[in-house]
Amino acid sequence: MLNNKPTWPILAVILGISLTACKILPTASGDSGNAAVFNPDKMVEEIWAAKVVPYLQQKAGPFVQVHALAKTDPASAGAKYANPNKQANSPWTFAVRVEGKIIAANTQSRAATMDVDVDGDGKADARVQIGPAMRGTALRDSLDFIQFNDFTNQIDFAQFGKAFNAYAVKALFAKLPRDALEGRTAKVLGAYTLESGQDLPLVTPAEAEIGRKP
Repeated sequence: MLNNKPTWPILAVILGISLTACKILPTASGDSGNAAVFNPDKMVEEIWAAKVVPYLQQKAGPFVQVHALAKTDPASAGAKYANPNKQANSPWTFAVRVEGKIIAANTQSRAATMDVDVDGDGKADARVQIGPAMRGTALRDSLDFIQFNDFTNQIDFAQFGKAFNAYAVKALFAKLPRDALEGRTAKVLGAYTLESGQDLPLVTPAEAEIGRKP
């Protein structure tokens, strides 16, 4: 004969054992899980005044001098004015001082620029980015204390490079004039990457001054 006794007591025991074996862990709340979150904007802000600007001030050479050497002997220019620890397949990125007269400006584009004549011949020698959109990662790449191997992956390294541009816009060009730039003087500390086919060397600034209207 079949045993028709109810099975509920047995099921209750089994369920009791299963629940006893499980632990429900509390969900982390607040900022406890944010300690290791990658924040490139904050990282750049923390090193900008203490490390980035002082490094460039010490490393930079006059633009005419640096660019002339870079075109004839990039390795020698790199040893003196660039990051010697760059990746072997990467182009040289030089720290420079650009001083001269603004002879043209494009402020209608988000990737605004100003062209600077540094040798007084009436022709532009360098193009300085003034944002708010800036191309490249020249500031990051000019620094010998920042290396790709310090980052988890290529994406983080790229975001860190973009964070320099964003901080430069916030720190510099929010306070500087953008109208009637032609004819004014410009004084810039920054970096540019030596690339083939450039119309003008594209300088990303870390410090910038724009003179009064003439």
